[in-house]
Amino acid sequence: MKTIARRQFIQLSAVAATGAVLAPSRGARASDLPHLGEDDPMAQAMKYTHDASTVDASAKTNAAENQHCANCALIQGDDGAEWRPCQIFPGKLVNANGWCSVWAPKA
Repeated sequence: MKTIARRQFIQLSAVAATGAVLAPSRGARASDLPHLGEDDPMAQAMKYTHDASTVDASAKTNAAENQHCANCALIQGDDGAEWRPCQIFPGKLVNANGWCSVWAPKA
């Protein structure tokens, strides 16, 4: 059996550790998340719908006329994307044309 000198072992260990740290890892991406369903219990509690135009104006607590997820302060992700992450529904994507009762205007 071949023996490895202590100095060589340390060098190989350093290279292996650096490779493990610098190796590109595949993190979670927004495109990997599931779409929020209107039948989801949290969505129902927040009165979420995929189409804001179907919401009765009297249900909206904020005076803003044109309310939808794309112009909400809580939406995340890239502008223009049809499905985006939202702070209210972690781990799920909401429709940019959707609406929920927590809608807040962007600053």
